[in-house]
Amino acid sequence: MQADAVVLDIDGVVVDVADSYRRAIVESIERVHSDTIEKAEIQAFKDAGGFNNDWELTDAAALFVLARREGLALKVDAFTDRIAERRAESDDAESADGLDAAEAVVDDALDAAARERARGDWDPERLREVFQQLYLGADLYADIEGSDPDLDEPGFIHDEPVILDAETLDALADYPLGIVTGRPADEADIAQRRAGLDVPDDRRFTMDDWEEGKPHPRALVTLAERFNAEAHGASSNQTHSDDVDSVVFVGDTLDDVKTARNAAEADPDREYVGVGVLTGGLTGESGRRKYEEAGADAVIDSVNDLPDLLA
Repeated sequence: MQADAVVLDIDGVVVDVADSYRRAIVESIERVHSDTIEKAEIQAFKDAGGFNNDWELTDAAALFVLARREGLALKVDAFTDRIAERRAESDDAESADGLDAAEAVVDDALDAAARERARGDWDPERLREVFQQLYLGADLYADIEGSDPDLDEPGFIHDEPVILDAETLDALADYPLGIVTGRPADEADIAQRRAGLDVPDDRRFTMDDWEEGKPHPRALVTLAERFNAEAHGASSNQTHSDDVDSVVFVGDTLDDVKTARNAAEADPDREYVGVGVLTGGLTGESGRRKYEEAGADAVIDSVNDLPDLLA
């Protein structure tokens, strides 16, 4: 596989978030609303798309739980299928928000009184506070959020095994390297330091850097343009062979693969290659099939197989 530059997602690619972000989703809903979904059901929301932001996924899953109390006769898979349908019907499916679609599904499924009760109990602000305290722990929460925690938690962030091997990082040093992640910038900094990823801010897009989120192509196309500018600024003797014509984007969700496909449509003068890894929520043969159906150019067991793929 030809590559002039490599861009990585963080969650599920660089670090394992099964016992951090995904655990925080489940436990935040339980603590705030005394009911929740199963951790395995989170993937259905991810597959529906539009949930690059785990706070919004938490809000959508909490609304589902509350709507279920009010008589919503849908299981998680059926609920998230309707979210995907809503997003597909949007005028701009690339930017269609999963949470907005979830709200619309609930509004359609419940009568007015049930909707009012479900929305009256729904507390996105408290969900976010609890989520951040569970994920960051009391000390980091105070430092990053600038607020006093009301939960005494050690922080799930410390339960994120690094997937990216040092040998893989060394091999990727041959390429311009970037990051596109749904993490807030401070949390991306922590993951990068733990993984030894020295990626400067101008080669990185986080939640704080762009409004659209994945699968919108803006971040990936912008990085390709920056890589190309860097290459041409490196020497006065640049040739066309130094152009960044092929960008490989490695992610752990269907939206990551769709980001690469959308970038190829938005920037047809370059090749954008979407590579899915099986170390996130999509695993095994079923995960491989979902990636392939979404148009992945390749599926690998983990990011540590990437150097061989590029070779």
